[in-house]
Amino acid sequence: MNSIKILDNETLTQVKLLPTVIEITSQEQRMIKDAAIHLQKKYGNYENRDFIRHVHQLASYFLPERILNIAADFASDFSKNQYGALIFKGLMEIDQENIGSTPPNWQSADYSKFYLYGFACALIHGALPSKPVQYYSQRQGGGLIHAIIPDEKMRETQTGSGSSTDLYVHTEDAFLKHQADFLSFMYVRNEEQVPSTLYSIRSHESIGENYRPLFDRIYKIPKDANLETEQNEVDTLDSVLYGNYKLPFMRFDAAEQLFNSSIKQTEEAHQYLTEFWEEARHLIYSGFTPQAGDVILVNNHLCAHGRSAFRAGVRNIDGIEHPCERRIMLRMMSKVSLIDMRAHTLTEDPFFVIEEHLGKNFRHL
Repeated sequence: MNSIKILDNETLTQVKLLPTVIEITSQEQRMIKDAAIHLQKKYGNYENRDFIRHVHQLASYFLPERILNIAADFASDFSKNQYGALIFKGLMEIDQENIGSTPPNWQSADYSKFYLYGFACALIHGALPSKPVQYYSQRQGGGLIHAIIPDEKMRETQTGSGSSTDLYVHTEDAFLKHQADFLSFMYVRNEEQVPSTLYSIRSHESIGENYRPLFDRIYKIPKDANLETEQNEVDTLDSVLYGNYKLPFMRFDAAEQLFNSSIKQTEEAHQYLTEFWEEARHLIYSGFTPQAGDVILVNNHLCAHGRSAFRAGVRNIDGIEHPCERRIMLRMMSKVSLIDMRAHTLTEDPFFVIEEHLGKNFRHL
């Protein structure tokens, strides 16, 4: 699927509410790195069950107090002034030599090279009232961290593995009833200097009566492009906005809901989505280009994310293209409550979500 241009010259001037940027001090960076080293020695890797069970206590003990306070405020703030994204600049120092060359895809990645960074990401989630979880629908087998790596075979797709088209802003796993509450994106390398894109439902000056139809459950929300849809699958409908009418939450995937013609939204639903997008697309923020060691923390109910198109493995410097290592990004997801989604997790593992589509589980699990 080729995308239309999602950004224009007016974008930055129209954005009034912006994500919060936190500059990590050298002392805070050392504290976080020392904590990650200690935890790796004690637990081996970030998927250790004892580590996940105690992640909140460990975060309180190891994280700098300022970071703990910022995360706590972020997790409980749904006000009109909360963008829904925090940018931590320089959270971790990345050992590029140890990482080595970027593998051709996430399937061939050596995850042991990411253990240290996984502990740091997990501690950030532990500072929230939210436990790291893994989704079968994401990796057909799980994993608390998913390495997002450009894959030449998927470069045209609207997935994290794509590159040659703009990745439309979307809330993660909009097609799931129990999608993640919080996401963290740690940038291990971004030598192509690809900007990230963020869009907050709070960027609108107000959510008036004209958007009330977005609260109606009349919208098709198709599954992720990586997942096959059965031919006779019954369409499940849901709303785009939910919660408080004045300060709502959002479940939105522009690529699949608006520009995937094969799903055949009703004329009414498509009209409301188009009107919504006409305002939303001008509120997309692309003013941040992540560097190695930066982390973006996202409230998945308030803020959608994406990225600009780029040439994987190529960096443009003053109009001249230079070969470079392809980007690597680590994504971790967490849920505030595991109780209300217990029917959608493995019996023996409440941190492993097996939901396939809007409340339906994978049949073979």
